[in-house]
Amino acid sequence: MNTIATQIPTSQDFEQLKTQPKTTRATGRAESLADRIEEGAALLAAFAEGLSEEEWRAPVSATDRRSVGLIVHHVASMYPIEIDVARAIASGKAVNDVTWNVVAELNAKHAHEHAEETKATALELLRRNSYEAANAVRAFTDEELDRAAPFSLSFGAPVTAQFVIEDHALRHSWHHLAQIRTALGR
Repeated sequence: MNTIATQIPTSQDFEQLKTQPKTTRATGRAESLADRIEEGAALLAAFAEGLSEEEWRAPVSATDRRSVGLIVHHVASMYPIEIDVARAIASGKAVNDVTWNVVAELNAKHAHEHAEETKATALELLRRNSYEAANAVRAFTDEELDRAAPFSLSFGAPVTAQFVIEDHALRHSWHHLAQIRTALGR
């Protein structure tokens, strides 16, 4: 998977990237979706930046023993996949290979490989991948947002690309921020 996170090694390079013009193809709907992706990521990043090392390492729940920091990295890591699924649906292609079992396996693999990520690394990835995801969403036309195709994660229901964006790339940071706040009692 080739993401912007592998192409931009420093915060300074990322800041320069943010000054580049956004795609001009964005519709009002696509722009709104992209803005909400960026908003959720910014809220998660701002909250995570203020965490102590102890809070960063705390489990997110009694049933999900992944650390808060690992969850922040997880959100960041999922943006490219979530956008790829939305693009597939937008092109009218059924997505049949993404199931809850596949998601569980992907999450377990991620947890194993990234258990010790630093706060700086996770936050940098969150910023980069959310920015890239938002810009990808800005490229969707209204027609693409409205296109529906079967999606296995939604039990084969024909869902729109906009639904996939809202339920995954957009909602993901908000969902986990709420989970982290609950875990830390904040």
